[in-house]
Amino acid sequence: MNNVIQEITDRIAERSAASRTAYLERIRREGEAAREKGPARAHLGCANLAHGFAGAPAEDKPALRGSAKPGVAIVTSYNDMLSAHQPYETYPPELKQAVRKAGGVAQVAGGVPAMCDGITQGRAGMELSLYSRDVIAMATAIALSHDMFDSTLLLGVCDKIVPGLFIGALHFGHLPAIFVPAGPMASGLPNKVKARTRQLFAEGKVGREELLDAEAKSYHSPGTCTFYGTANSNQALMEVMGLHLPGSTFVNPHTELRHALTQAAGRRAVEITAHGAEYTPIGELVDEKSLVNACVALLATGGSTNHTLHLVAMAAAAGIVLTWDDLARLSGVVPSLTKIYPNGQADVNHFRDAGGMQVLIGDLLDEGLLHADVMTVAGPGLDRYREAPELVDGELVWSPVTGGSKDLDVLRPAAEPFSADGGIHMVEGNLGRAVSKVSAVKPEHLVIEAPAKVFHDQLDLLKAFEAGELDGQDFVAVIRYQGPSANGMPELHKLTSPLAVLLDRGQRVAIVTDGRMSGASGKVPAAIHLSPEAADGGPIALVREGDVIRLDSAAGTLELLVPAEELARRTPEGRPLSDAQWVGTGRELFAAFRRMAGHAEQGAGIFGVSGAESPHHGPGLGFPAEAGNSHLETGAPVGALVR
Repeated sequence: MNNVIQEITDRIAERSAASRTAYLERIRREGEAAREKGPARAHLGCANLAHGFAGAPAEDKPALRGSAKPGVAIVTSYNDMLSAHQPYETYPPELKQAVRKAGGVAQVAGGVPAMCDGITQGRAGMELSLYSRDVIAMATAIALSHDMFDSTLLLGVCDKIVPGLFIGALHFGHLPAIFVPAGPMASGLPNKVKARTRQLFAEGKVGREELLDAEAKSYHSPGTCTFYGTANSNQALMEVMGLHLPGSTFVNPHTELRHALTQAAGRRAVEITAHGAEYTPIGELVDEKSLVNACVALLATGGSTNHTLHLVAMAAAAGIVLTWDDLARLSGVVPSLTKIYPNGQADVNHFRDAGGMQVLIGDLLDEGLLHADVMTVAGPGLDRYREAPELVDGELVWSPVTGGSKDLDVLRPAAEPFSADGGIHMVEGNLGRAVSKVSAVKPEHLVIEAPAKVFHDQLDLLKAFEAGELDGQDFVAVIRYQGPSANGMPELHKLTSPLAVLLDRGQRVAIVTDGRMSGASGKVPAAIHLSPEAADGGPIALVREGDVIRLDSAAGTLELLVPAEELARRTPEGRPLSDAQWVGTGRELFAAFRRMAGHAEQGAGIFGVSGAESPHHGPGLGFPAEAGNSHLETGAPVGALVR
């Protein structure tokens, strides 16, 4: 095992000892009771149980009424508006049939919302996106709260959906859980062409119809979008954590292999309950080693910066305290092994065809960069994930993948990486701490020192671009009051195209923000997720137009080049919207989330660390503020950042 990775894993375990122990004690009590008492529904009162199977099909009622067969919950994010989740329409009957054949009985326990950041980019709805993660976690808990179930099948793909399902499932950590992917759509318009069309539209050189035509050729059918954003990063992480069946992540929808893998997941959900010989509760499976494996995979593939938030929150749900410092140290020893858009021109289908997760996992294991001794839903040990599924005479089998990458322009071995580090850097200085994704940024753009142009809304920057006010000058765009307690920390991805235009013209530009840029952020250098945020009194609120900022993503520094005594005299400029102003598109329903959200560095959530139910321990501090006021206005505590 790589010494640094082992050291970081040990440090996480030591830091998390108290909360992790308390969490495990709780789920082990529940697991022991499950093993002793048989299927969960058998202990419901008669009226309770009758409600639980009243609507079931006739063929399942005897099993649900009886106490011999384990019950499997299906929690689904299906809707037919979003391409990634549309394939889930047919999964419940398919899974139910597979579960029956394996000796269990399955029910759809509940649904969770699934919004699309691609649709809401630049819209008011984007201000609900990050909050939806915690709503999904709560919806998952509601689905599982009926005490009818012995394991869980989780149907989710995109952005906040997988982390939300993950967090919710960990609060029922004694139950086994399997994530069942839907797969990516087939490759459409090349990403390079799509990105170029977006820039031409930003420059006014093509019209709306040309742009819409390009977008429709890119996003053209059921399945996940094929670029390597948060959705596909989610899928890769679930596989390397052993929560997918091996090789199931990037199999296209509505194929024979996809159906076979879905049915296999249903069967496996029965086999790993407490009532079989392979009990695999998710709360035990997700441990310090599997979380470090997820971080390594994120870095090695140049995955979404959103996971610098999600992984912290996901770890907290298992009683584990993961920090940005851990990610930064891991990035120093994990090489970048893939080139998938926006970090390259290939898409996830090309990555799969080059060898995909099996070659990647095998190589990282061989180099001692992944922990092999972990639990997975396929059985003990990550070596099982070197195997790829295939259909042989109609039967699903797994075979070891031999040989390396079939396309070294897309996937490389650790001995010949695209770069020596993982492409996600932490930067810090007198403005705070932020995340900088460097894997798609040219080396000559990693350092910038330029005057600040300050905006309190991304639309103001877009208007300035359209008016030509940003032409011919170097600058650092500061977009503030975009953090979790200000307005839900929306993605500011719409800024990428216009700023890329300026970059291509030879201007030196960058972004500094307490908001997000999404997993699709590309070649524009950026320091994002800045913490503490402006709404909580972060120094970004003190920046004035024309102040010089130096961002050095290579060295990991972010400095406002203003004397300390001058900063001490300044007062914050601007303020977040009040509750009275923050209305429309349902945003007013989420005012409580704004007042409860933890720092970005703590996961930007509203939940605490499982097993450490204390108002000052970990992400999601849950502190109140008076209605209509921000944290800054009330002086409410935000708690010490965990280091």
